[in-house]
Amino acid sequence: MTTEPKLSAGAATPRWQADPILSVERLTMRFGGLVAVGDVSFDVGRGDITALIGPNGAGKTTVFNCVTGFYKPTEGRIVMRHGAGRQDETVRQLTDSGLRWKKEGDSGVFLLERMPDYEIASKARVARTFQNIRLFGGMTVLENLLVAQHNPLVVASGFTFGGILGLPSYRKSEREAIDKAVYWLERTQLVDRADDPAADLPYGAQRRLEIARAMCTDPHLLCLDEPAAGLNPRESADLNALLKFIRDEHKTSVLLIEHDMGVVMEISDHIIVLDYGVKISDGDAESVKTDPKVIAAYLGVEEEEDIDVPEVLEDVVETIGEVAVGSLQPDAKGENRGGDK
Repeated sequence: MTTEPKLSAGAATPRWQADPILSVERLTMRFGGLVAVGDVSFDVGRGDITALIGPNGAGKTTVFNCVTGFYKPTEGRIVMRHGAGRQDETVRQLTDSGLRWKKEGDSGVFLLERMPDYEIASKARVARTFQNIRLFGGMTVLENLLVAQHNPLVVASGFTFGGILGLPSYRKSEREAIDKAVYWLERTQLVDRADDPAADLPYGAQRRLEIARAMCTDPHLLCLDEPAAGLNPRESADLNALLKFIRDEHKTSVLLIEHDMGVVMEISDHIIVLDYGVKISDGDAESVKTDPKVIAAYLGVEEEEDIDVPEVLEDVVETIGEVAVGSLQPDAKGENRGGDK
C-alpha cells in the first residue's frame, strides 16, 4: 500500500522531499514466512526531527535495524546522503555499479543495505541508541564518551605506539576528545557526574548519556529508539530541548521511534506512521494526528467509522490529543472534518 505524504493546507514542498538525508525505498524485511516490514518507503529531511511511530509490533525497530545495519533487508534500498539535494544521478550510478558508497569532498552517497554496521557508523555517519540502555556501567560517565571517540584516538596514536610514547599528535587528539566529551556532558547536564560510574546514574540521566555518547561520533543522522521511555514529564521536557538543540545548533538530522505523543507532536517536523509493517500515514504533525487511519490503528478499531463512538473519542484524547478529536467531530452538515478515508 502506498501512502502519499500529507501536508497542512497551504504548506510548501517539505524539506524531506526536497532535501532528504535518508531515503528508505520499498523496504521489505521477512523472517521466514513472517513479513515484519512490507514495501515501506519514506524520506528523512536534512535538518528535520522525524518521528517513526505506530502501535507495538508495527515494525518500527525492524526499520531502525535495517537502517543501522543490524539487519540486512530482504528487499529495498536505503540511501544516505552527505551534501544537499537528492543527488539522483549519483544514486543511480552507484546502484548500477554494485559499489557501497561514493564520496567526493563533503558530498557522498551511501547505500546502507550494502554496508556492514561499522561502516554505516564510521563512513555514512549514522549513530543510534537502543530501547534498552547499553552503557558501559563500570566505566565513568566521561569514559563512556571517550570510548565513542575510539577511532580517531587510535588513528592519532599510530595504532597504539603513539599513545604509549605520548607523541604530541596523540596528546592533542586526546585533549580534543576530552573537550568534546565535556561539551556534551554540559549540554546534557551531567558534567557534575563525570567521574561517577555510568551505572550509578538515575534512569533519565542514563538516557541523556546515551545521546551524548552518540553525538560524540559527530553523526549526520542520529537514530533514537524510544528515548523518552520511562521519563517523567520534566525529563521529557529536557529531552525535547536537547533534541531541538541538536537539530538547530549542530544541524544533525534526527530519526526517532517514540510512543510518547507529547514528545512526538511537540518536536517533530515530519511523522511516519506504521501499522502491521505497512506505512499508513506520512506528513507533518497536524495532518498525521487528525488522520482517521492513524487514530483507528492506535485504538485498535477495525473500522474508521467506529472512532465517532463517544467512548472511543475519550480514548483518542488520551492517545493523540484533543485536536484530533475536534477534527473528527461532525460539522453542521454531519460530515467529519478529518482527512479523507
